[in-house]
Amino acid sequence: MKLNGSEILLECLLEQGVDTIFGYPGGAVLNIYDALYKYSDKIKHYLTSHEQGASHAADGYSRATGKVGVCLATSGPGATNLVTGIATAYADSVPLIAITGNVGVASLGKDSFQEVDIQGITMSITKHNFIVRDVNMLAETIRKAFYIAQSNKPGPVLIDITKDVTSDTCEYEYKKPKKILPRTKTIKQNDLLNAIKLICKSKKPIIFAGGGIISSKATEELIKFAELIDSPVTLSTMGLGGFPASNIRYTGMLGMHGSKASNLSVMECDLFIALGTRFSDRVSGNTSQFAKNSKILHIDIDPAEINKNIFIDQSVIGDLKEILKRLNSMLTKQDHKDWNNQVNQLKLKYPLTYKKDEQLKPQYIMEKINEITKGQAIITTDVGQHQMWACQYIKHEKPRHLITSGGMGTMGFGLGASIGASIGNPDKIIMNITGDGCFRMNCIEIATAVEYNIPVIILIMNNHALGMVRQWQSIFYDSRYSYTTLNKTTDFVKLAQAYNAEAFHITEKSQVEEILRKAISLKKPVVINFEIDCDEKVFPMIPANSNLDHFITENSKDLLT
Repeated sequence: MKLNGSEILLECLLEQGVDTIFGYPGGAVLNIYDALYKYSDKIKHYLTSHEQGASHAADGYSRATGKVGVCLATSGPGATNLVTGIATAYADSVPLIAITGNVGVASLGKDSFQEVDIQGITMSITKHNFIVRDVNMLAETIRKAFYIAQSNKPGPVLIDITKDVTSDTCEYEYKKPKKILPRTKTIKQNDLLNAIKLICKSKKPIIFAGGGIISSKATEELIKFAELIDSPVTLSTMGLGGFPASNIRYTGMLGMHGSKASNLSVMECDLFIALGTRFSDRVSGNTSQFAKNSKILHIDIDPAEINKNIFIDQSVIGDLKEILKRLNSMLTKQDHKDWNNQVNQLKLKYPLTYKKDEQLKPQYIMEKINEITKGQAIITTDVGQHQMWACQYIKHEKPRHLITSGGMGTMGFGLGASIGASIGNPDKIIMNITGDGCFRMNCIEIATAVEYNIPVIILIMNNHALGMVRQWQSIFYDSRYSYTTLNKTTDFVKLAQAYNAEAFHITEKSQVEEILRKAISLKKPVVINFEIDCDEKVFPMIPANSNLDHFITENSKDLLT
């Protein structure tokens, strides 16, 4: 049948199973929005307050559901407003399709009104990007984009469509989406056998799992693998929820704000097994001393990650779930009782702690969230101290229940992401944990939540500061608080009420449980402003590029040796 480009775009989205998109209209996408009006019974479009909010909502939707998130923006500033969201998705390997309009083909390269080379701008932050100048190429381009976004290591793909393509017509024929198969051709039997040899020789193994454990849906295989090799398990920020926090083998997060038990165990292990991780500097610290007493086995879908940040002894390339299945079928049960006892002693000796007094503490708030929701809520965060407290003190039991910007560290991510997560999981409790600095950046998306009655609960850890930057200034810059004090007069409760959201102000511990329970019961957008001390810090902490056993603790600013 003959359709115009806008109709072809929407038909192709329907082919891919898309029923939800986030966006903001403009001149270059008017034809697409006219088609959306006609397709409104098939595709639900959520109008955000800002294009960045649309990109974060699509990202949060993808992370929380495992589906591809889709966002739509016009040319020029509309397109550039998506850039931070695209980069955020790229850093954390999130499958995202960003669709932008552009000026007509005849106007390209002429500095036309609202013209920008978004393909060039996003080249380094997408798996691939396209500009469509011919309507006959549109359908196949969309199909390729969805396949690329989901296959192998996931990531964002941008499709830039010139305005004339959205109105030109051509023949359209439905095509069933190409099946996404796990990457298995790169899995070599010899690599598996070499991995088995390392595992069987090891007396003190430790497993470190990153975000790949979640994107490959390999939680059950990881649990079985840990049992078979009798190993402790630690996780990256992106891996939280990929292995149950309640499992006795779990030692806590690894790295700069990881647990002492995890970091010290890595320094003592004789085999470090890295699963689906890129060895971020926040994890590895001093790379020359990282796991210095051990062999390193790295299993990842992306060969570019091997030996990129840490030199390793053996690798297996391919889909993590499939590799763990094969290893589990080949392994015999190992016994490392003494090693596990040693690690458990570290867990007992160095638990995560904070000063429990009458002050309202962010750690206490996280514990209450965990207690009330029983670990079943989907938690989104912004970036900073509140993010690390949420990682440390909320026990993440399931994949896709912690949604946070790991690689890019994007302030302002959490609210949009929570909206997307809630739309994708309407029966779940969704809580966005943020700081006052992050909240200011994209608080306008409260209007989106209210407009569609999306029941997100926004918890502001308000210390009137850029908390994490201030923490660094306190420790490493002799308390020179240069532009990190936010003594603004903004009343967040009144701001929320201006958007017609419910709002509460909390200053005492005794208020926390009652207000949290009330917020959940309201089933509508709620903002809770928690007044916390600006000198509250995230501990333990390892300075950048330091060894994993060099801790700064709550009781001392000195490095432990």
